[in-house]
Amino acid sequence: IAGFIKSPLSQKRLTQDSVELYCEAIGNPIPEIQWWFEGNDPNETYAQLWDGARQDRVKINATYNLHSTSTISIANLTGDDSGMYECRASNDPDRNHLSKSPKVKWIRSQANVFVIERPEITTYVIESSDKLILSCNISAPHPTITGHKWIHKEKILEQDENAGAFTSYTIEGKKEEHSGIYECVYEANPPIKGQVNISVSPQVTAYKKSEHGNEGDTGVLTCKNPSFPAVTSWSWHKSGHGLLENASGRYIIKSSGNKTELRILKLDIEQDTGDYFCNGTNSYGSGDATVNLRVRSRLAALWPFLGIVAEVLVLVTIIFIYEKRRKPDEVPDGKRHLGLNLSGKIK
Repeated sequence: IAGFIKSPLSQKRLTQDSVELYCEAIGNPIPEIQWWFEGNDPNETYAQLWDGARQDRVKINATYNLHSTSTISIANLTGDDSGMYECRASNDPDRNHLSKSPKVKWIRSQANVFVIERPEITTYVIESSDKLILSCNISAPHPTITGHKWIHKEKILEQDENAGAFTSYTIEGKKEEHSGIYECVYEANPPIKGQVNISVSPQVTAYKKSEHGNEGDTGVLTCKNPSFPAVTSWSWHKSGHGLLENASGRYIIKSSGNKTELRILKLDIEQDTGDYFCNGTNSYGSGDATVNLRVRSRLAALWPFLGIVAEVLVLVTIIFIYEKRRKPDEVPDGKRHLGLNLSGKIK
């Protein structure tokens, strides 16, 4: 006989959200799990759900290893998705027989999903004397609000326990320094999120303002855009040479979103030394940065080593000359005293 370890839980969701229900059963042999649905319409009866149902909005993942687990997820919810969801489990051999009735009936566990019409959230950004005021206002009807949160890059910036439909957040500084996606979250069941975008033209910066490369090697110059929204097109120019393109053969440009990279093959001291300009453009404008490239001779790396060798040679030469110039009859003091004592004894 099959039995449930975990049953699905009833949930509230907003239209356009997604929902996930989980079910787990044990038995010997391992039971099969099915999902069934009954809508809120009085005339509607239970219908089995399968992977790919409802215009491929329904996904079912099941595993049968020691015991049975099954997860059903429904994306882009509508009001018609509200209703009773039923997890059924059975390990009777005749459970799916077309004519025979199973000896052991399917066991069932139910959960209600309530899909609520998503309220509209109006958002604003106001600039005032080096301040940015972000605000959200939710339309009625809406669930009971118990507080608000402001979130940026998954970090909570501010929160309160007010019940109002209006909430705001103030940022000190210029918008170029604080661009990005900010979320106003209304604490309710379910939570309701609004999105406030601070959008600016690209604030392009060079990864390094000055780059060095050896003659014959590949030079790599990089620029990035830390601001929002992302760059839609990048370009590279060189002082006195104009636009650089991949088709030229020596230049390879790789750009993706907020980063661009220029590779210069077989660096040449005369041709490649100089200033390079990277330019990024989005729907709000463009921005650029300068990278200075210096190309060194291949022998440049040897100069420090050759300098040390030269110093050693000079030192050895000085010692050699000093030793040569010493008087040949010069003897240490100890031997001179010994000679005097011996001569005294002879007398």
